[in-house]
Amino acid sequence: QVQLVESGGGLVQAGGSLRLSCATSGRTFSTYALGWFRQAPGKEREFVAAISWIGGNTHYAESVKGRFTISRDNADNALYLQMNSLKPEDTAVYYCAGPRRRGVHTSSNPSDYDYWGQGTQVTVSS
Repeated sequence: QVQLVESGGGLVQAGGSLRLSCATSGRTFSTYALGWFRQAPGKEREFVAAISWIGGNTHYAESVKGRFTISRDNADNALYLQMNSLKPEDTAVYYCAGPRRRGVHTSSNPSDYDYWGQGTQVTVSS
């Protein structure tokens, strides 16, 4: 059974930092791209960042570029999202996601991802 489990969310003041982690199991994602998405109340799920299987290629949403960094550790089957200079508008539930097929690369389309975690809440206070 494929599982993706996020952790590291919490409450932080604007300007602060958090590091999200995603532990994967049940499947070897080391040769697949992985991504982070988020969903705020009343809004659609939106793309945050994605990383290629080897980690050399990354793709960020414009709203987080320069503040967030996605990385992965294939040996530990883990995905990370370092979030700095957080803003109240970053408040959302954050999800990690993985595709069933190769070739997704660093897609920003949630429909390209088949496996999702349960999400972790990030709340940024002003």
